[in-house]
Amino acid sequence: MNGHLTHFEVDADGIALLAMRDPERKNALSLEMVQELEALCGEIAHHESIKVLILTGTDEYFSTGADRQVLEQLLSGKVTPRDLLLPRTLLDIPAPVIAAMSGHAIGGGLALGLCADLTVLARESRYAANFMNYGFTPGLGTTRLLEHLLGPSLAHEMLLTGQAFRGSHFEGRPGFNYVLPRQDVLKKAFDLASIIAEKPRASLSSLKFTLSARKRELFEAARSSETLMHQITFPLPEVERLIREFLEEALPQ
Repeated sequence: MNGHLTHFEVDADGIALLAMRDPERKNALSLEMVQELEALCGEIAHHESIKVLILTGTDEYFSTGADRQVLEQLLSGKVTPRDLLLPRTLLDIPAPVIAAMSGHAIGGGLALGLCADLTVLARESRYAANFMNYGFTPGLGTTRLLEHLLGPSLAHEMLLTGQAFRGSHFEGRPGFNYVLPRQDVLKKAFDLASIIAEKPRASLSSLKFTLSARKRELFEAARSSETLMHQITFPLPEVERLIREFLEEALPQ
């Protein structure tokens, strides 16, 4: 099944592949991209033959987070950060999710990877929670989920500085399952998926629900505190200026 911005397929073993395919906009999380992803995740949840899902992007970009339109709507108040629930949709999928993050994952793109059950990074690619580079505080559950995965020291550095780190920076650290050369990331994800797909779907769903419980709790707790921070930061003139500069310089029309 192919959407306008996504590709979805399921093989005979119950391994599903959901790929973001919007290279022109660097797999930004546009409203259309989010709608396609949420619709497909809804289908996956009711697809009893699916035992494991691999979420991926292009070789160069996993996802670069909110696009121009979403940022404009956040600034205008038409959309609030609390409305952005794609990460929770991933957490609620009743099958294990493997994030094959061959390409760069920035902001909301990184947040999606944090919600997977297993994650494979590329040594060459960059990963960043860059919200503060544009003046507004992190959202999408990132404040709690990043700390949960990486520990306070590295998570706080990423959140406060907005700095991007190459995947090689995470080698030998807790949090991500594998850091490999870019060309090996998707293959490793399929290797893991093949092992998982040998198990019964009902057992996988039960275990997934139990193992992801802490992340779901952290996501909900983060939404409350992140919403309060957003109510403070988004109305600030300096934040609007930084976002406007970003829109003019970095994002596609």
